[in-house]
Amino acid sequence: MATPAVRRTGAPYQHWARATLLSRAPETGTARTLVLRAPGWPGHLPGQHIDIRLTADDGYQAARSYSLAAPGRGEHLEVGVQPVDDGEVSPYLAEDLPVGADVEIRGPLGGWFVWRPDRATAPLLLLAGGSGVVPLMAMLRGHRTSGARVPARLVYSVRDPAQVWYGAELAAVAPPVSVRLLHTRTAPPGDPRPPGRIMGADLPGSDSPFAPGVPDVFVCGPTGFVEYAADLLLLAGHPADRVRTERFG
Repeated sequence: MATPAVRRTGAPYQHWARATLLSRAPETGTARTLVLRAPGWPGHLPGQHIDIRLTADDGYQAARSYSLAAPGRGEHLEVGVQPVDDGEVSPYLAEDLPVGADVEIRGPLGGWFVWRPDRATAPLLLLAGGSGVVPLMAMLRGHRTSGARVPARLVYSVRDPAQVWYGAELAAVAPPVSVRLLHTRTAPPGDPRPPGRIMGADLPGSDSPFAPGVPDVFVCGPTGFVEYAADLLLLAGHPADRVRTERFG
């Protein structure tokens, strides 16, 4: 690894700085949660992300962005990694980076696709496609740890039950939080909804009984999912200025 730039104490990691891999845990057959220790981390908001950079022995460098999956816990950062076929960074992070090894990180990044628990007055509606659930999970966890009382609902679209990230945690949520899983290819036995892409009927309208008031809406996932879901939200009556999106791919 290259030696990271020196960082001022208490300032954001605007330059590259060292972080150490503490642990790696499976979320699906291929997806992983990585916990990093970043000395002097300044904190972050639910929805923000970091850049991670790797340096090869010959000096070649590659960097990619990864969403933070949990609110700040001191120097510990939790990121979600879904390996990309023929990727330069994600397969190595997901399977090969040794625990105890260092990477370089920069952040926190992003100031628009964020939810601020201390300012939460509106209901929270989250729409996730696949690994797009990672920054939205940070929002749900921030909702819990902050003691927020505004209602929150996650609508989560996956191909099949084996692709669900954070399955046990999502199954254990309790009011005022609720979760609805949508399966596009294979649904579990007993699921009353047949497999298929997300539809308008799957989404609460702006006046839904799940929560009084117009919700703040966050949508994250592949580009096609995000664009389609955003259109459905507008058709359901959600004001465009209350819908924030983040996409990948």
